[in-house]
This record gives sequence, C-alpha cells and structure tokens, in this order.
Amino acid sequence: MSSQLNEKDREQINAGIRKKYHKVAISPEGQFKYPTGREGLKKLGYDNPIIEDLPNSVAESFCGVGNPFSLGKIESGAFVLDIGCGSGVDALIAAKLVGASGNVLGIDMTSEMIQKANANKELVASDNVSFQVDSVQDIADKDDGFDVIISNGVFNLIPDKDEALQKAYRLLKPGGRILLCDQVLTGPLSTDLKQRVASWFQ
Repeated sequence: MSSQLNEKDREQINAGIRKKYHKVAISPEGQFKYPTGREGLKKLGYDNPIIEDLPNSVAESFCGVGNPFSLGKIESGAFVLDIGCGSGVDALIAAKLVGASGNVLGIDMTSEMIQKANANKELVASDNVSFQVDSVQDIADKDDGFDVIISNGVFNLIPDKDEALQKAYRLLKPGGRILLCDQVLTGPLSTDLKQRVASWFQ
C-alpha cells in the first residue's frame, strides 16, 4: 500500500500520529482498545520483578501490544535500539538488562513522548539509556551497530514498512537481532485509500 500513498497522505498520517501521541504522553488510559499501564504489562507477561520495580507513574505510562523481551534474551553489555520508544518503558527495562556495560537508545517521532521518556528516566535514575526525537528511516547509521533492536506496536504505523525494516537491518551488527511485537490486520482491507489514511492512526 505504501506505493499508493502520496506526500499529502504521508503528512496526514504523521500529523494524526503526532496528535494522538500528544494525548498519550499525558496518559495512555482510554486511548487504545487494549490494556495499558501496569495492567498491560501484567497481561503481556512482563516479568513480575521488573513490573514491581517500576515506579507507579512509569508503569502507568506504558502502552504496547506485546512483550519484546519474551522473544529473546538481551545480554549484559549489549547495545540496544528501541524504535518508537514512546514513554520509554521498554527502553528502561532493556537498560536494566544490559547493565552498566551496555547502552540503550530510544527513538520516537513525537517530541512529547521523548519528553515523557526523559522524565521517566529521571524517576528510575538510569545512566545507560538516552532518548531522541528520530525515526528509523532518518536515524544516522552507527559505525559499530546495534546488538538488538526492539520495537513494540510501531511498524504498523509506518507507511513505508519495507524501507523501515531494511534500514533497521542495516543498523544491526552482523548476527544482531530484531525483537518486534506489532499488530497485524486479519480481516478484509478497505479498498478506499482515503478511508485507510484517515483511520491509520486510530
């Protein structure tokens, strides 16, 4: 479908995403059809000690469609990229897993979400994680690459998914892994392009 989109369509999609996630940065409650916050973490099978260790305001800012940490182990010392980090909950969990010898970078296209992620970072006093406004398509290549890329409910929002995935693989070290959770359409896809664009971010 991405080949059918023109620049105006992409601008409309991005504007809609920014508008929605401006609200999510304040509180994700009621913004999604699935559980968010601490309840969402529990239902998605995040390890109990990790959930309990999160300050309440950090846990309550969580919104994700899956548990990327259930897909593979993240080793101590790893360099991790979180694509579409949102409020930073997954990135902060990854920072605990990689330890002081590792590092985590979280990127999100919405400045309000990055502000929220940095506020959450202060609450957990994590020194090995950083956040920046960016997208997977635009992030500068890293000379040493990432050991692991995580992403939670983000690629479904990206119009040019092939381009984004190709860039993600280029950002990995040889043998690196992508731990990706997302939503997949299982019903019929509307043939009305305008309708699809209008509902893209809902």
